[in-house]
Amino acid sequence: QLQACGGGLVQAGDSLRLSCTTSGRAVSNYHIGWFRQAPGKEREFVAAKRRSGDVSYYADSVKGRFTISRLNAKNTVYLQMSSLKPEDTAVYYCAASTTASYSGLYDNVGSYASWGKGTQVTVSS
Repeated sequence: QLQACGGGLVQAGDSLRLSCTTSGRAVSNYHIGWFRQAPGKEREFVAAKRRSGDVSYYADSVKGRFTISRLNAKNTVYLQMSSLKPEDTAVYYCAASTTASYSGLYDNVGSYASWGKGTQVTVSS
């Protein structure tokens, strides 16, 4: 199971850190992705971290502002969000994948078998 937390209401330009924690199996077994969904919009890819090799992927819209990191000792993957913008407002979800072809599928919702409940991030202007 996955649990995402850390959302909240912030002002534009502020920072926020989301956490995604696994229970059951260790987070080191999974590639972890962060997605978000704004009202009336489809769920979109934000960032992802491979389970090994310290490889990260980012959507163009967050590159340079968001950082994904992993702390296996705490079974947690973090999404550090800086310079937040009103358009970052959404429900943020973390998801786990074990697909072997991850490098080509990290931004695909269908690549993830397990999803946590989302956490709301609201950025006011």
